Amino acid sequence: MYVQSSYYLDRISKYAGSIAAFLVVLLSLLVAYDAGMRYLFSEGSIAFQEVEWHLFDVIFLLGLTYALKHDKHVRVDIFFERYSKESRGIVQILSMVFLVIPFSMVFLSDSIDMLMQSYLQHEISSDPGGLTHRYIIKGVLVLSFILLIMQALSEVLKAFQQLESKKNFLRVLGVVSLLGGLIYTADHYDMVYWIDPIFLMFALTLFLLMAGFQVAFVFAGVALLFATISNEVGLSVLEMLPYRTYGIMGNATLMAVPLFIFMGLILEKSKMAEGLLLSMGKLFGSIRGGLAISVVLVGAILAASTGIVGASVVMMSLIALPLMLKHHYSPALASGSIAASGTLGQLIPPSIILIILGDQMHLSVGDLFRAAVVPGFLLIGLYIIYILLISYLNKEIAPAIVSEEAYGEVLKEAFKEIIPPLLLIGIVLGSIFAGIASPSESAAIGVLGAMLLAWSKRNFSYEMVRYAAIETVKLTAMIFMILIGATAFSLVFNELGGGDMAMEFFSSDGGLGDMNDKWMFILIAMLVIFLLGFFIDFIEIAFVVVPILVPIVASLGIYPVWFAILIAMNLQASFLTPPFGFALFYLKGAAGDKVNTGSIYKGVIPFIGLQLFALLIIIFYPDLIYLFGK
Repeated sequence: MYVQSSYYLDRISKYAGSIAAFLVVLLSLLVAYDAGMRYLFSEGSIAFQEVEWHLFDVIFLLGLTYALKHDKHVRVDIFFERYSKESRGIVQILSMVFLVIPFSMVFLSDSIDMLMQSYLQHEISSDPGGLTHRYIIKGVLVLSFILLIMQALSEVLKAFQQLESKKNFLRVLGVVSLLGGLIYTADHYDMVYWIDPIFLMFALTLFLLMAGFQVAFVFAGVALLFATISNEVGLSVLEMLPYRTYGIMGNATLMAVPLFIFMGLILEKSKMAEGLLLSMGKLFGSIRGGLAISVVLVGAILAASTGIVGASVVMMSLIALPLMLKHHYSPALASGSIAASGTLGQLIPPSIILIILGDQMHLSVGDLFRAAVVPGFLLIGLYIIYILLISYLNKEIAPAIVSEEAYGEVLKEAFKEIIPPLLLIGIVLGSIFAGIASPSESAAIGVLGAMLLAWSKRNFSYEMVRYAAIETVKLTAMIFMILIGATAFSLVFNELGGGDMAMEFFSSDGGLGDMNDKWMFILIAMLVIFLLGFFIDFIEIAFVVVPILVPIVASLGIYPVWFAILIAMNLQASFLTPPFGFALFYLKGAAGDKVNTGSIYKGVIPFIGLQLFALLIIIFYPDLIYLFGK
């Protein structure tokens, strides 16, 4: 019975995901068409633009349940991956019962109220020429959380099916009863006041994250819990969450996220990276450290093409690592150069983190992209100098490769592989830098360009597009569910006085010293972000921590674009730092037994030092980020 019920619920989520994937392709084409008509023929339509962001809304809303079905809502898997199958099932049951379903039901109730209000008021677009019947898109918001609840029930049924004995079932029941009793006791006796609720909120969040619960639902569930048991807050604080979410849905800047992801995945499946690595390896292989330099340059190109760190690291681990080890490269240098180069996507435009930071800090994405160019080139230069220096000092660590091919032919082949993606990058980023197109429009043009590149390589197919669209839905839904959960967390956190506490933390009354000492603030903020980057992904940091820092940045007169670049560079370093750096997990997972963990750690440490050195340069010479305009 469990299996049959779960099967039907999963099929509904599958259909939702398929619809969303189709809409990803449609959205890309419509945005590109709209941009072309507006810039070439000066024709545009408000209604057409609203159709685009409505499609964007439907993509990530329907994707929420599809991502849950495929377990794509990110979790900190440091300990989770070591759990037994049954232990993972228990975590899944607890997550669905205590986090996903309660939060979704509260959100659903408030969303229905918002929907009915819109319907009764006959709400239409506030812009002349915009769409009518605004309640329809708000109805999709309601539908998405109904589907999410249904899929959560399916996950519970599947997890119960994995429990092989009644003993394990009783364990689950015991844990559920214990947690329920603790919540009731805390609520009844106002235990939340016995210890600072803000401290408890963060402590519980960190515990659940480290235990392997999905990040988005941890933020959402913890917010709901503290809103429930705190008399200072109450559930009424979450009544604004559907309206906040609707505001996210109408954010044209965030529309660039799925489009850039789609572009990157098409380029990945077109085997562009494989061709780049092989040809660049031949081009630079004749000098010591040449393969490692090739990895750095290809990593930079991939970063500028996709902005997806995980894909870049995994791709280069699969292709470049065996090649480097075959030619007797040090496992440490090989793994370090791959991991460091893969993380360039955190900084080099079109970085997803810069798009998200732009939204959270209310900054122009174009300004952030321009400001990130010099730090990106600085890192690339430092990596190459380090590789050349260490290869010169130790001839055995990165030997030169003798090729029998004529260098002219190698050069010709390399140019054939390099020029097309560079032209695409130039068009996409150049249109943003010049203010010709918005990030969303440039991303849509990039999608068409990526399809043309795939076609030119004879790798374009229905299956390739379908794969890229499906994965785009999963990744986009994961990002925006974190945003919804983080928004709920922030609402409760601020209601408990968390924002005021953060301000006091940097004030003369609260503790660290003079509020006017911006350098003390920058030091502490960078340290906190760096340490948090060990445990949680950059997306959670951007959605939860950054909004707390924004008012302080404004009060101290710190230039926000510069501060955003510091955050991006900091997160890049923490992404690489042992033992919890996510890039290390990607590399080890892709490399398998080819390289041990010790070699990976040894290899990345010099590159972390280079990243922190680059960060210091940008801190002390902030004008460097303005070379491409302020």
